[in-house]
Amino acid sequence: MESIAEALPKEQARVREVLGHYKEIGAPGAFGAAMIEDSLKRADCAVMSGDLAAMIAAYKDLKEIKD
Repeated sequence: MESIAEALPKEQARVREVLGHYKEIGAPGAFGAAMIEDSLKRADCAVMSGDLAAMIAAYKDLKEIKD
């Protein structure tokens, strides 16, 4: 089983790819892109702080973002 320290960066990378798709859409994807960027910022802050609870919450949030 993967640790959160291993799984979260992989999920962040996956979601960054999804974010690129939303940005390619242009104006219709702007709201979705903004929401994804917000989730990624929370995940980045959780990783930088080392707060395990925040990392788990961020991971769960990112998992809900579909390709």
